[in-house]
Amino acid sequence: MEQNQTIEQIQNFKGKYPKQLWYLFFSEMWERFCFYGMRGMLVVFMVGHLNMNETIANLQYGATQAWVYAFTFIGGLFADKILGFRKSLFWGGILMVAGSIILAIDPVNFFFIGIGFTIVGTGFFKPNISSMVGQLYKDDDPRRDAGFSFFYMGVNLGALIGGYICIAVAEGSLWQSIVPEHLRWNVGFGFAAIVMIISLLTFTQTQKSLGSIGLSPLKHFEKSKRRLWESSTIIGSLLIVPIIILMVKNVEYTKWFMIFIGPFSLLYLLYEMRSFSVLENKKLIAAVIFMLFSIAFWAFFEQSGGSLSLFAANNLNNEVLGVTLSPNGVNNSANSLFVIGFAALVGIVWLWMNKRKIEPNTVVKFGLAFLFLAGGFWIFYYTKFFSSADGRTSLGLFTFGWFIITFGELCLSPIGMSVMTKLSPQKTQAVIMGMWFLASAYGQYFAGLLGANIAEASENSSNLDKLNVYADGYQQLALYALLLGIILIIISPFVKKLMQDVK
Repeated sequence: MEQNQTIEQIQNFKGKYPKQLWYLFFSEMWERFCFYGMRGMLVVFMVGHLNMNETIANLQYGATQAWVYAFTFIGGLFADKILGFRKSLFWGGILMVAGSIILAIDPVNFFFIGIGFTIVGTGFFKPNISSMVGQLYKDDDPRRDAGFSFFYMGVNLGALIGGYICIAVAEGSLWQSIVPEHLRWNVGFGFAAIVMIISLLTFTQTQKSLGSIGLSPLKHFEKSKRRLWESSTIIGSLLIVPIIILMVKNVEYTKWFMIFIGPFSLLYLLYEMRSFSVLENKKLIAAVIFMLFSIAFWAFFEQSGGSLSLFAANNLNNEVLGVTLSPNGVNNSANSLFVIGFAALVGIVWLWMNKRKIEPNTVVKFGLAFLFLAGGFWIFYYTKFFSSADGRTSLGLFTFGWFIITFGELCLSPIGMSVMTKLSPQKTQAVIMGMWFLASAYGQYFAGLLGANIAEASENSSNLDKLNVYADGYQQLALYALLLGIILIIISPFVKKLMQDVK
């Protein structure tokens, strides 16, 4: 393959962004359209078309999402050691296309097969595109943060469009005159396949401009040996698809995996810590504290794909400020819209505070994230006071809840990964990043458990009673989030000491 530029030439770009960032931006945007489009459809489809009760559907959702994030770590390792970022990304994309096409053909009978392919595909795709963005910059380039912020906007643009369109078409609140009723869900899943093909084409047609970024780490091997390693990885990833299908289908198996993998990774980290200094180990303890709190944050936040999907479908009207919208489309995409609108503003506020030496440290920002989360869930609870006799309440107020939660995400998500890399010694960076993704997997898994508890309490209720049960569940989550936020702010001086020079 012809390499047009050396890595030095790429990194010495003029202006604010390297041109390669645009190509990666669009590849990632379409992939996130696919991912969030699928996410918004899962629980509603399981309840409406696979005849699962809401409790089981929440558990299935938690298991599916947990495997997506657990597999991201595995995909990242294989990319690092064998395939390289580019081949890994391409292979992941192919598997995601296959999963989406399977779901589009017959979502009822092939549901878990399609999901299995999508999980493994996302694991190979997701971690590697961000790594390539990082390599467009020299380590000390001050433009790097601006580049990642721009890239993060691509993520949210894809999530906004896909998150709204797929579920709105599937449920019949968008393009109902164009899409026949019996094909709505097929078309919803089909969209995910089409945009994933666009994502892959964008990447393959522009990858020459990436120079040597993301090529095989086994370049020094002779061709036949390299091919053997690469084809073994690809065959292995296909062989693991049936195992993933089995794990997701039987949530009991996922439960045992989650019981085992967390403690095992902590023990492995303890083993690694023997070879580090006391100061390095203090930083690693700080990293683990961040991980534990992030599990709780995502367990609450990710109700969006689980219990809040069902709440939106059953208990929300379809109007925001006089505009008719799909309640589930709003639930699935409002957060992304607000991130696009306010991420830059939050960045400006931090800079303004920094100049005046009043910017909160990372631990306090994590604490603030929980306070915003508590505020949003309290608003979800408060919707019950606006309900009609048939158990439907204000979509506008619900949307405002997401507006508040978005500021929580902006206090936590962009800095989480960055602080992980700063706190871990070079030798354990892969392990720490893996544990960070694993923490997200636990967050998703617990999101399913929390959603299942709320759903279980509302079984066989009228729609109005169901609204009250769900709203009261969100009040509980608001109280827990508030408590965790206060705890984090109280312990911030202690964690800051562990972090030493890391800001």
